[in-house]
Amino acid sequence: MIIYQANKAQFLHHALRDDIEDVVARHFRSSTGRGVGRSEIKSWKHSLLEMAKVLQDEEIPAEVGVAIEYQLPQTSKRIDFVITGEDAAARSKVIIVELKQWSESRRSEKDGIVWAHRGGRSGQVEGPHPSYQAWSYAALLEDFNAAVQDGTMSVQPCAYLHNHLRDGEIDHPHYRDHLARAPLFLARERAKLQAFIREHVRYGDRKGALYALENGRIRPSKMLIDSVAGLLEGKAEFVLIDDQKVVHETILQIDARAAERKQVVIVHGGPGTGKSVIAINLLGAFIKRQRNARYVSKNAAPRAVYEAKLAGTFTKWASPGFPDGLPSPLSAAALRIEPG
Repeated sequence: MIIYQANKAQFLHHALRDDIEDVVARHFRSSTGRGVGRSEIKSWKHSLLEMAKVLQDEEIPAEVGVAIEYQLPQTSKRIDFVITGEDAAARSKVIIVELKQWSESRRSEKDGIVWAHRGGRSGQVEGPHPSYQAWSYAALLEDFNAAVQDGTMSVQPCAYLHNHLRDGEIDHPHYRDHLARAPLFLARERAKLQAFIREHVRYGDRKGALYALENGRIRPSKMLIDSVAGLLEGKAEFVLIDDQKVVHETILQIDARAAERKQVVIVHGGPGTGKSVIAINLLGAFIKRQRNARYVSKNAAPRAVYEAKLAGTFTKWASPGFPDGLPSPLSAAALRIEPG
């Protein structure tokens, strides 16, 4: 879901002649049925005006697409700002811009983590580095959005901290790998960001990349499918035995026959009979079928067990699609399957 979308010319009109924060707030209320907090409106007002100044560059085509607050598939997270168009080879290009109003930050020893004021009165807290954040959003799109997976569209992330001077903390060599994947633009570097956009977007959104992005089918990518399958294969803890195998195959058969109809299957069994093992194997099987599967439990014990068993391959998997480690699909006793 995209809260606000327009082309560059329309966005500049809203940003420079209207109150862009009010325009986006109306779109948000219309799309979600909810209001917006004062802090978020204030954030829109300042950051979107800065992006309007960036896009005033005459060499950036008026027909590029602009999206504000694009909700990522399978999550509640939203991308701040998206620019779509075509590169020099006429290939569809999506630029993700993570916006921050920070004026200062402090390096953390943890990988991809930085200390900064993130709202509220709690002072500086640890959280993802903006470059890591932008890259992880791009990786999630590549893992779940079919419009990106088909190879005709590429995603380029970056971060823009328009109030933050270059101080050797936010841009410390500790973050080198993340800065390489998603370049960081700071205060007084508007021209560099403009050059970056011109490099990746030479023409307007003639192929409707913004529409394709919003309406792309949600499905796991082949790389994600292979990764999940590889995690389960060969691990004795997840091998199905006796009735477990029968139940597993029966559920897969039900799914194959169900097509688009919703089905509920309840598996009864006492402690230690293998219900969780069946569910984990079904997770892998359904993802392999390009279905959107979630393994959910209020019990933390299974989650800890699966994380420990899979950690040898995952290493707290900072991988495309699951940037924050083991996600909800490996969280464990009710298995939810959505039509692919």
